[in-house]
Amino acid sequence: MIENVPCRLAVLVSGSGTNLQAIIDRIEAGELNAKIVCVISNKADAYALTRASKHGIPVVVHENTAFPERRAYDAATVEILRGYRVDLVILAGFMRILTEVMVSAFPHAIMNIHPALLPSFQGLHAQQQALDYGVRYSGCTVHFVDCGTDTGPIILQSVVPVDQDDTEDTLSARIQNAEHQTFAAAIKLFVEGKIHVTGRKVRISA
Repeated sequence: MIENVPCRLAVLVSGSGTNLQAIIDRIEAGELNAKIVCVISNKADAYALTRASKHGIPVVVHENTAFPERRAYDAATVEILRGYRVDLVILAGFMRILTEVMVSAFPHAIMNIHPALLPSFQGLHAQQQALDYGVRYSGCTVHFVDCGTDTGPIILQSVVPVDQDDTEDTLSARIQNAEHQTFAAAIKLFVEGKIHVTGRKVRISA
């Protein structure tokens, strides 16, 4: 990354975009030396697109239903991202597992956030999984993306206590607050060139 040149981010979304909004807010506050150059959604009705448009960010509706299989969709996504000269891809509630077509195009440059302390409770409804298991602590994990489901190298984690009377909704809300802080912190580390990956291990330099 060239010093003082904003890191070019693309954010992939499928839903409401609360993590997208948190990233936008931190960029506009001057806390992240980054620029969101596009927001891409596989759902035309994703509210995240409205959030992006309100801030003048280009949006792309890129529905997977138009493609025969995942590799073809990912190949088309890569072409969109290259067109925007993206440095870092952010998955913010993007409900698709990526293939090697996408992962190999952006090695260690695709980040996801998961609402649990990985490797526990991978996949959907992680908060309910945690409650059903009876854990005392849950949280969130920012990780680089590989071709598995929430299996890539872990960058940062934040711990959230589980209350005895928690429901999926109440636990999800507290974890989401932690997500907003943790995702921004991980992006900042990437922007500042402080992340180094060896195998599964992520080393963060001072």
